[in-house]
Amino acid sequence: MLLRLRPVALLLVTLWFACGLNAQKVEPLPEPAATQEATNVSLMNDALVEVTEAPATETAPVHYPKPALRELDASEGKIDVYVIPIEGPISKPNLFILRRGLKEAINNDVEMIVLDMDTPGGRVDICLEMMEMLDRFEGLTATFVNEDAISAGSFIAAATDEIYFAPRGKIGASAVIQGSGEDVPETAKQKIESYLRANIRVISEEDPLRGKVIRAMLDSEFELKVGDEVIKPAGELLTLTASEAVAEYGDPPRALLGEGIYENIDELLKARVGDDRFVIKDFHISYSEEIAKWMDGFAPALIGIGMLLLFIEFKTPGFGIFGIGGIVLIAVFFVSQYVAGLAGNETIVIFGLGVLLVLIELIFFPGMLLFAVPGIAMMFGSLLWAMVDYWPKGTGELTAEMFAEPLINLIFGMGIAVFGAILVSRFVKGSALESALVLSGSAGGEGSKEDGRIAREHNLPRIGLTGTALTKMMPSGRVELGGKRYEARCAVGAIERGAKIRVARYEDFDVLVEEVPE
Repeated sequence: MLLRLRPVALLLVTLWFACGLNAQKVEPLPEPAATQEATNVSLMNDALVEVTEAPATETAPVHYPKPALRELDASEGKIDVYVIPIEGPISKPNLFILRRGLKEAINNDVEMIVLDMDTPGGRVDICLEMMEMLDRFEGLTATFVNEDAISAGSFIAAATDEIYFAPRGKIGASAVIQGSGEDVPETAKQKIESYLRANIRVISEEDPLRGKVIRAMLDSEFELKVGDEVIKPAGELLTLTASEAVAEYGDPPRALLGEGIYENIDELLKARVGDDRFVIKDFHISYSEEIAKWMDGFAPALIGIGMLLLFIEFKTPGFGIFGIGGIVLIAVFFVSQYVAGLAGNETIVIFGLGVLLVLIELIFFPGMLLFAVPGIAMMFGSLLWAMVDYWPKGTGELTAEMFAEPLINLIFGMGIAVFGAILVSRFVKGSALESALVLSGSAGGEGSKEDGRIAREHNLPRIGLTGTALTKMMPSGRVELGGKRYEARCAVGAIERGAKIRVARYEDFDVLVEEVPE
C-alpha cells in the first residue's frame, strides 16, 4: 500500500532545525562516499501522537510471504514507461523533476514509472514530499538503484511498488543526523525516527519484511531476523549491496528487498514487461531549464521586476530595453514554474492573451477599460495559477490552502512593481534620464541624427511648440515639432493624422500633445 501523508505532518516536519539523512559506515559493507545536504526538519510536537514500536528483537521465528507482482496490461498496445532521474542530493531540483514527471504521466495515462536513482540522500522534508507524490500515481512505480539509494533515497525507493538494482547498487545507511554531520539531540532523533518508521509501516502493509528491512537501515538498535537467521544484529546500521538485497531467506524462500539485478533499465523492463512490449520516455533537463529551476525561489522578484519593466515600457515611446527585459523576466518565471512541475503551457498562453488585450486597449480604445480589465485579470490569474501545485485527473483536491502561498508571492511581486513604479514616477520625472528615454524613440528621416544629438544633450521640445501629427494617435503616434520628429502621446482622446498639434505637458516619460482647433 502506498503512502498518504497529511499536509499538517509535512508542515510540522519543516520547523525544527537543519538535519539530514546521511550515509554511515556499516561493517563489513562498504561505506558510500557521500556528504548529505542540510535540512530543515520539524519534529512532531505535542499534536503528534507517538506510535508504539514493536520490540527491538523477534521473540519467535516469523516468515514473510512475498506479495505477487502487479499485472501490467499490454493488450491494447505497448506499455508507456516514464523514466525519471533522481540524481544527486535529495533537494528541490529532484522534487521538481519528480513532480513534473508524475503529472505528465498522469495526464498521458502512463502505466509505469521507473525512478533511475543515484543519490547519497538529503533533506527529510523534501524526501517526505516526494514519497507523498508517488502515492498520487495510480500506475506501477519502481526504483532502479543505479548505483546508490542511500539515506533519504532508501525511503523514496521504499515508497515505490518494486525495487531493482544495478550490479553495483547499494541501499541503506539511513540514520538521522544534521547536515553538518553532528548528532541530532536524542529526543528530537527519537521523534523523527518514530515518524519515519510509522510512514514505512504504512507503505509496507502488504510486505512487512520491507518495512523491517528499512527500519534496520534507520535504527541501529533494531535486530533484523527472518526465521531463525539474523540478518543484522543490534548495534549497527544496515546497508545492502545488490546481491545482498536479492538474497533469499525464510521458508518459503524470498528475496530480502530487491526484485532483481539488471545491467540497465532496458534489461529490467524486458524481464518485467516483455520484449518489444514497452516504450521508454525519458526526462531531460536543458541548460536553460537548469538555470530556471534555480530561479524558482525568486518567483516574487521575477514577477515584480518584470511587471515594472513592462510598465516603464508602456510609458515610453517605441519599444526597447525595458520591454525586452520585462518579457525575459516573465518568461524565466514561467519556465521556472514549468520545471518545478507547477505551470503548464496554458498559463503562458493566457498571460499572452492578457497582454494582447491590454495593448488593444492602449492603442485602439484608450480609456474605455473594455479590454484592459479582462486582460489584466488574465495576466494576474495566469501568474497565480502558475504557482499552484494542482494535480490532474482527480489525483489531488483543489483547496484554499493551495492558493495561500502563491497568493502571498503574487502580492509581494505586485508590491515590488507598484513600489518601483512610484519611485520611477517620482525621482525620474523631469530628470536627464527622462529626457533621454522620451527621445530614444525619435523617428528616422533627415532629422534623425539631429534628434540623436538633442537626446544626448537631454533637450525636450518646449511647452506650447506647435507641429503636425504624422500618424493617427490612439493615443501614441509620431509627430513633427519645430522641424523634428518625435514619438508622442495625445493628452485626451485621439488625434487624426495631419491635425495641427502642440506640446501640452510632460507626464512620466511621455511628451503629451493636444490638438489645436482650426
